[in-house]
Amino acid sequence: MVTHLYGILGVILDRTFGNIIRMLRVIRLPKEERGHLSWTFVGTLAVILAYGLIMMFSASYSSGYTNHGGNIYYFIKPQAIVAAVGFVVMLGVSLINYRALRYMFWTFYVITLALLVLALFMPSDNNGCYRWVYLPGGMSLQPSELAKFAVILGTADILDHHQREIKSLFQCVFKPACLLFPILVLLRLEPHNSAMLLMAMIFATMLVCAGAGGVKLWAVVVPAGAAVLVYFIKSLASGDGYASERLGGVWGLTPTDTAGMLWQTRQSIYAISTGGLFGVGIGNSVQKHQWLPYAENDFIFAVVCEELGFIGAIALIVLFGALIVQGIAIALNAPDFFGSLLGIGIMAQVAWQVFCHIGVATALLPNTGISLPFFSYGGTSLLILLGEMGIMLSISRAGNGRREARRQREQEEMENRLRQKSTYRRRRV
Repeated sequence: MVTHLYGILGVILDRTFGNIIRMLRVIRLPKEERGHLSWTFVGTLAVILAYGLIMMFSASYSSGYTNHGGNIYYFIKPQAIVAAVGFVVMLGVSLINYRALRYMFWTFYVITLALLVLALFMPSDNNGCYRWVYLPGGMSLQPSELAKFAVILGTADILDHHQREIKSLFQCVFKPACLLFPILVLLRLEPHNSAMLLMAMIFATMLVCAGAGGVKLWAVVVPAGAAVLVYFIKSLASGDGYASERLGGVWGLTPTDTAGMLWQTRQSIYAISTGGLFGVGIGNSVQKHQWLPYAENDFIFAVVCEELGFIGAIALIVLFGALIVQGIAIALNAPDFFGSLLGIGIMAQVAWQVFCHIGVATALLPNTGISLPFFSYGGTSLLILLGEMGIMLSISRAGNGRREARRQREQEEMENRLRQKSTYRRRRV
């Protein structure tokens, strides 16, 4: 018995302190991978972040004034501080070796599970959900934001370890799914249905892009996953909670059939239709003045459409499209399979969140409460997203460094060949 306890303690110490030591050994990028940053990616992200802060302030000052003692800066002040700190963190993370993160996965995963369990014992929010961990000093943390990155990191790590067995259903589909399942169960208990669907979509995107399972993935897993999704949505729709009301308030309706929509969705459609081509002007939205609930978060895209019109909405979509395309290019240029999968997972999170948020605001999808990256209010989400962008920049530096080193070697080989030819010609003369 004592021997078994010592063995368990040894494993725990190895997975924590041992992995910290291993991480520190490889935390710096190898010399040949210390390439330049992808400044186009950084510039696009900076524009999106500035755009998001401006619109978040415009969407939130009415709620801050009405609900928080006349303080119009209630939402924007902490968001701007987190954005500034997060941008510095992003640049700092870009200097480390992204491979070092895999040594901290299990510690990070266990902490995430513990926080998800702790959230179940915290006070509920207005919808009766248990999604937040409240910290001293009035601060709060949403564990589901950590869980997204835990799923991305764990899936990339497992698929990389079994790259040679990539077509194995057990090693490359069921094994990483074992990491996802406990998180989905805890999220269902909160309940946080939108986070469950988002993580499942990120997970599926990574499997498809990695080629995991081969043909068997499409023949077995995809139909099974589709059946589970249909059953899950059907169970939500037949329930008595807010989820069934939101499902019934969108699907089966056209965007012009506002009479059958829920209040939030209806006000969002009103805001979008009011904007027209050029909008009513920044700061001049009417719907954000206590008509559109959570205008600074779940429906910020509707405020963008109302104030900046079709042009502002297209500019937002184009900016996110540019960021996602550049991120995919960075992932494909990564020096190893792990870096490619990690980059694909991070950009899949951004892409799916943007799609779902806009889908909700335009009544394409039920109101799922998914935030718009870099725009919606939320310090936890913004800080983690900027940290993930730092990882993308680390992958970018490694890929650029390898490419520059390869180009330099090729140039040196060409010069050596030319030198040898010149020497041979002189000898013949």
